[in-house]
Amino acid sequence: MNILVTGGAGFIGSHVVDSYLHGGHNVVVVDDLSTGSMRNVNPKAQFYQLDIRSENVEEVFKRHRFDVVNHHAAQMDVRRSVADPIFDASVNVLGSLNTFELARKYGARKIIFASTGGAIYGEQDCFPADEEHPLRPLSPYGITKLTTEKYLFYYGQVHGMESVILRYANIYGPRQNPFGEAGVVAIFANRMLRGGEPIINGDGMQTRDYTYVGDVVKANVMALVYPRSNIFNVGTGIETNVNDVFHALRRYLNPSCPERHGPAKEGEQRRSVIGFGKIKSELGWVPSVTLDEGLRLTAEYFKNVAE
Repeated sequence: MNILVTGGAGFIGSHVVDSYLHGGHNVVVVDDLSTGSMRNVNPKAQFYQLDIRSENVEEVFKRHRFDVVNHHAAQMDVRRSVADPIFDASVNVLGSLNTFELARKYGARKIIFASTGGAIYGEQDCFPADEEHPLRPLSPYGITKLTTEKYLFYYGQVHGMESVILRYANIYGPRQNPFGEAGVVAIFANRMLRGGEPIINGDGMQTRDYTYVGDVVKANVMALVYPRSNIFNVGTGIETNVNDVFHALRRYLNPSCPERHGPAKEGEQRRSVIGFGKIKSELGWVPSVTLDEGLRLTAEYFKNVAE
């Protein structure tokens, strides 16, 4: 297949690119490098440094005539979305619309969209949440992801374009950016290795569904051949608190690192965990990397980067 991966220089997108290339597909990457890095870009992929809102993206679609668009490019910082919801909507809604319109215009048959399971459900009624859980996003980021999902429903109904929406849990692993506000695993690992002190927000008992990036890649590969439109959670169904993540990473990286707690972040969701029953039933996907093994692999990556 001829595939475009937007955000293909980023954490998750670059791993997806690698897997698609390994599967024999032709892959093009569009990324503005605002958070991604050229170090992540597979040299076998054709790369364009472009913002997804740019008029110049049309030339890429015109030149390559993609079969599938895998859409990972996004403003993904929840706190930035709260501070600047207009910018968040500009990238996540208008940038996505620009991408989808060009996909329609130049004959792409499928969109694979990286959505959010952590932010789209809001404070949960049940644990883990399935895809039928009420959608009550508490941040502009979650709202823009939900809005984009609704646009994909429109493109399917009106233009016949297939879409596979993947609602991600809290994804971690090699290449995650350790310098942002999000991505506690990468932030903790980087600070432990560089002599800093990771700060745990509040009591550290807030839970998330930590899912290894390699498992997420498998879902993106399976989505290529899924024959219709659908929405799937991609998570482990297991809650883990921040304290436990800290202790596991400390064991691998810096046993003498002190445990420090700071003030709780205002408005931070207390519990978040999503079920994977639907994607297991429809695609045969199950998470295969345990948290302990995933944290070990991630720790090894950050050790190598730090050397």
